[in-house]
Amino acid sequence: MPVIRPEAKEQLLRWREALAGGVALALGLWWLFGARQLLLLPGVALCLAGGALIWIGIQRARFRVAGQGPGSVQVDEGQITYYGPLTGGAVALADLAAITFDPTLHPAHWRLKQTGVPELLIPVNADGADKLFDAFSTLPGLRIDRVLAALKSQDRHPNVIWQRTAQTAAAISLH
Repeated sequence: MPVIRPEAKEQLLRWREALAGGVALALGLWWLFGARQLLLLPGVALCLAGGALIWIGIQRARFRVAGQGPGSVQVDEGQITYYGPLTGGAVALADLAAITFDPTLHPAHWRLKQTGVPELLIPVNADGADKLFDAFSTLPGLRIDRVLAALKSQDRHPNVIWQRTAQTAAAISLH
């Protein structure tokens, strides 16, 4: 018999980074005010790290969508691969032309467009879809707040989240 209900465990895992940041922040504050300032610098550093972890954890938790959707997503060395029950494919982040959030499909999907090949459709609740947060955040010019707003939006039309411009393509090709 499990000690923690599955629903509660799911929520704890969803917010794990923010919870760890809260623990780090509390420990840092205790070091600052409870240890008679013997641990002043480590306490300040831990408070800053805890605050940053809380901020990142909240963004990640908002990106994670509950449920077990169809297929599996893997992100490995700059390549997003989706293994679905009916479709699948791979897109290199360097070759990605656009990302569209499409709520018209059930469940909602990410549309990853690459020049010259069909779009890769990934359900937002596919297994491993939370790894897309890190992959998307590496794209130049992408604003994570637009991604999070699209996930929470009640609009029923596709929304282009990110599109490669000539300027971002030139910046990537220089490296």
